[in-house]
Amino acid sequence: MTEILEPLGEAQIAVLVSGEARGSNMQALLDACMEQRIRGEVQVVVGTRAEAPALARARDAGVPVHVVSPRKYEGQEEAYAEALLRILRRYAINLVCLAGYLLRLPEPVVAAYPYCVLNIHPALLPLFGGKGMYGKRVHEAVIESGMKVTGCTVHFVDNDYDTGPILVQRAIPVLDEDTPETLAARLLPEEHRAYVEAVEIRTSRWLRVEGRRVVTYHP
Repeated sequence: MTEILEPLGEAQIAVLVSGEARGSNMQALLDACMEQRIRGEVQVVVGTRAEAPALARARDAGVPVHVVSPRKYEGQEEAYAEALLRILRRYAINLVCLAGYLLRLPEPVVAAYPYCVLNIHPALLPLFGGKGMYGKRVHEAVIESGMKVTGCTVHFVDNDYDTGPILVQRAIPVLDEDTPETLAARLLPEEHRAYVEAVEIRTSRWLRVEGRRVVTYHP
């Protein structure tokens, strides 16, 4: 099945983060909007815990912050989805960016924003993805695998972990002396660039989605 995606135009962005998220990818999006490298604005940041470092960054930047705890809705996916959707509708969101959001996004949210939910993963998908593969675990797996390159992937979100169509990837070498910590630190600037590039592509270009492939489309 082939899908044709029109450019979103000006992005009204919601960033979703989990409790441990530091917020550096969120900050990259905030900076790109401020510098007009992205047409649009981060309208709201939604976290799973009030003490998330990313939420402190968002407050410092003057961005509205909401906390929706999944624990409050445990076993009630539809209610959790509706709590998220109420916030997204309130801010007239047309693009959702997951930045350190470690949960599977509820299906009703994905369905409400087809090809308008992005996630960034610190590996070259489809390698080293899936449930439980995040942060240090990914970089440990890369090093243990013997791979000579790694990278990051920005992809559209579907109803599983890290399986949606791939929009942008960037790669770096894995050095002989790398540890998970040094690899993560060298990759992080590429994550920032990739996420900004992906949002710019989604807002400004026509795209054709064929399975997991995303290609620029000229109508």
